[in-house]
Amino acid sequence: MTLADGVFAIAITLLVLDLSVPRGLNSEEYHDALRDLLPNLGAYAISLVVLAGFWREHRAIFRTVRQVDGQVISLTVLGLGTAALLPFPTALLSEYGDERVSVVVYSAVVAVLGGVHLTLAVLFARRPWLRDDAAPVRDEELSVADLGSTVAVFLVTIPLTLVVGPAAMWWWLVLVPLKVWLGRRESTARQGLSGGSSRG
Repeated sequence: MTLADGVFAIAITLLVLDLSVPRGLNSEEYHDALRDLLPNLGAYAISLVVLAGFWREHRAIFRTVRQVDGQVISLTVLGLGTAALLPFPTALLSEYGDERVSVVVYSAVVAVLGGVHLTLAVLFARRPWLRDDAAPVRDEELSVADLGSTVAVFLVTIPLTLVVGPAAMWWWLVLVPLKVWLGRRESTARQGLSGGSSRG
């Protein structure tokens, strides 16, 4: 868990390296530089949300794990390696966001990262002996739905980008209502469980 926290924290930190304004600019050049920085800020914001979401999922998935096997270790290393790679496609998106390849590469990396977490979530659900007796941090079905929706949206972005170009990035916004809806369902499920426990 500590290694994962460190990798995600470093990956998030690396995202800010592209955010800078040159020194010695006059007023006009300064404002132009700020305008030029907007795509970098947008790419940073997107990747920050993506990495923070997967960090949350990773901690939720592993919170009740008491032992791991070779497959879990391999998947975890793949996931952490992919998370550490995300600053690269983020830089592509900020500097060359009008290129199809940049959007495709970014979408592919996020889809792989989501796929790894989805596989881990399903794997632990099917191997209860790897976990302790504590209740999962998140509802397992909703967690799988959450991860699955992220993977699906970013996978669909790849062929969509080849058809309509970089504007396919707007398709990512579909995740906002999806995440809100899933969050509300999870909150309702938690309230139902706590209410049932109180009555018991």
